[in-house]
Amino acid sequence: MLKISELAFSYSGNGCKVFNDFSLSIEKGAVYGLLGLNGTGKSTLLYLLTGLLRPQQGSVLYKGEDVQKRLPSTLSDMFIVPEEFELPKMSIKRYAALHSGFYPRFSYEQLQKNLAMFGLDDTVVFNNLSMGQQKKAYMCFALATNTSLLVMDEPTNGLDIPSKSEFRRLIASNMSDDKTIIISTHQVRDIDSLLDHIVIIDGSQVLLNASSDEICRRLLFTEQPISEPTDGALFVQPSVAGNSVILPNEFDEESRLNLELLFNGVLAERDKFIALFNA
Repeated sequence: MLKISELAFSYSGNGCKVFNDFSLSIEKGAVYGLLGLNGTGKSTLLYLLTGLLRPQQGSVLYKGEDVQKRLPSTLSDMFIVPEEFELPKMSIKRYAALHSGFYPRFSYEQLQKNLAMFGLDDTVVFNNLSMGQQKKAYMCFALATNTSLLVMDEPTNGLDIPSKSEFRRLIASNMSDDKTIIISTHQVRDIDSLLDHIVIIDGSQVLLNASSDEICRRLLFTEQPISEPTDGALFVQPSVAGNSVILPNEFDEESRLNLELLFNGVLAERDKFIALFNA
């Protein structure tokens, strides 16, 4: 669906390149988690792949078309929910009436269903809502567009704990085989159960690019008492129970993906993980 090739980008007035010779492919029908430390270019990458920023070199192709052309057929098939946004002083219903025409597969019935999951209705005026509630309403609209690509930057920022659970249910209920959702976040605990595919970046370097299934086939996530040896571990992190450990999954054991532990492990022991997944 998306093919990013040899991308180079830097902001004007800043001699340091955010990306240099960066390449990545995104397939359809999956929920991707784009992870990285603050300042590693996650938001910039989202703006580049949706055509809001132009690279100095390289290309971003969406279904074979260069996103820099900003063709109507491309723009009507993708939607981005940025981390920060400002909505007009109008009701959700009025907003949908004005903007739904840009998206051929928009479903008003789906919008109402999505809003109901958050306890909202379409008569509510945006500026009468808190920032967290505005984010919920905007995400409901975004999912109702039914674009093939939906990009979300830090979507759980500003949401309380119950709303984060509702967010996960909202994404799951709107997912289908012809949709791809990319969620950029550093709050990995909020989305770990949603993700089909994990991409961890550090500037121009892709540290990990693998499906959740492949990760669990290759890695074993476990808790061990402090007295138990951790020889052969790829990464060890102290925990309440002793140690949280990532081991090579040599005997095809089952374990639940611990996304926070994986993220910390890949950043701390990047060479080990790169070697394992490129083997």
